[in-house]
Amino acid sequence: MPDLPRIIAIANQKGGVGKTTTAINLAAALAELGHGVLIVDLDPQGNASTGLGSMPDTRRKTTYDLLLEGIPLETVAIETSVEGLFLCPGTTDLASADIELVSHERRSFLLRNALRRRTELTEQLDYILIDCPPSLNLLTVNAMVAADSVLVPLQSEFFALEGLSQLMLTLREVRQGANPSLRIEGVVLTMFDGRNNLSLQVEEDAREALGELVFDTRVPRNVRISEAPSHALPVLEYDSASKGSAAYRALASEILARNAKAAA
Repeated sequence: MPDLPRIIAIANQKGGVGKTTTAINLAAALAELGHGVLIVDLDPQGNASTGLGSMPDTRRKTTYDLLLEGIPLETVAIETSVEGLFLCPGTTDLASADIELVSHERRSFLLRNALRRRTELTEQLDYILIDCPPSLNLLTVNAMVAADSVLVPLQSEFFALEGLSQLMLTLREVRQGANPSLRIEGVVLTMFDGRNNLSLQVEEDAREALGELVFDTRVPRNVRISEAPSHALPVLEYDSASKGSAAYRALASEILARNAKAAA
């Protein structure tokens, strides 16, 4: 029997750090390497869904239905224009999910239960990437309880490391309770500009504080990365030769290499 797909939550409670961009483009890079990938859009803004061509008025079933209505994963997931890449679209309905989850007895385990059932779809998948909302709410906790690991995008800017402490605290709490095997997949520096002293200082501080958790790959500030979502495409499809595409390919390879090493 094939293993269940590896689940990675992409989380940072700070907005604008490249979380959704990383979810879309890492997924596309993994798919390009022949892996089956599903993005679960858990952000009420639904930007990962729009960035992959799922417009709000076409989203019939969403992650809200997956979480709160018990609709099966294979009914919610849709194919994208990228071969091997599937999407559970997000919706603004998720904005109220936090309140609705509070009264639910198994509120922290709903996403885990939905994603860890063996289905025809999950047998096609190697990875599930969860695009978390920019807050440490019950949706993010659901993602961490469901996940094998957490990938943290870290913007190369002043105060970048300050917000990490609260995220690490939440991660520790989840590990002590609902998901003891949860680990940090790694920290990826985003919007990196090697000509900028601040970017270099943030990198130095991050590597000093977090050591090998910080990926070698740095995602640069790149206009092609910024343009791609308006064309409803990952940057790898929008401009395959761009520096942004190269960075996400390198990140995918680094993650695969780390997971292979951990499994050995």
